[in-house]
Amino acid sequence: RVRCVGELAENQFRAGLVRVERAVKERLGQAESENLMPHDLINSKPISSAIREFFGSSQLSQFMDQTNPLSEITHKRRVSALGPGGLTRERAGFEVRDVHPTHYGRVCPIETPEGPNIGLINSLALYAHLNEYGFLETPYRKVVDSKVTDQIDYLSAIEEGRYMIAQANAAIDENGTLIDELVSSREAGETMMVTPDRIQYMDVAPSQIVSVAASLIPFLEHDDANRALMG
Repeated sequence: RVRCVGELAENQFRAGLVRVERAVKERLGQAESENLMPHDLINSKPISSAIREFFGSSQLSQFMDQTNPLSEITHKRRVSALGPGGLTRERAGFEVRDVHPTHYGRVCPIETPEGPNIGLINSLALYAHLNEYGFLETPYRKVVDSKVTDQIDYLSAIEEGRYMIAQANAAIDENGTLIDELVSSREAGETMMVTPDRIQYMDVAPSQIVSVAASLIPFLEHDDANRALMG
């Protein structure tokens, strides 16, 4: 689950409100509180200082990389497992840093920094987006009776495991019907060859598994992953 800026700022705002509430209660408990006005009781400084502290000194608050449009968009699409409530570089093991099957179409397997942050700082895949609960979803084209439709459904990693999904490069005719006798597909993390009538969804594009930057590399599938990362 991804926690957005709004959620993190909300937590800081709530902490500031608690401090304000405590200060108001202390004021009201004093003897001369009969003829006090609301503006005498409420001091907004704790809230503004909490918000300022979050944007000024939080580990997750950074200046945007505006070297060029590409570095700007990749910086905006970065997700981190570090920071408050997250992992630390020292404690994170290989399992956490490794590529996971649920990253398919959601988190780029190539674009991650080398060194101690490898696998802890990632980039969103090309078509990935967050749903209202903070879970990453990726789009798939609906397949009905071996025919690929124009209906696009966004599926989370949990929902994706229930369906048989074909690859984006599966051969189709001009009507959108799958023409191969056996189609390369996957279900619940297992890759297999199945008949077209069993296919329920299809990838929208071959580039949906990688990030914006990696998708701009020509013939990416012929490059070593380390070389693609350097680009």
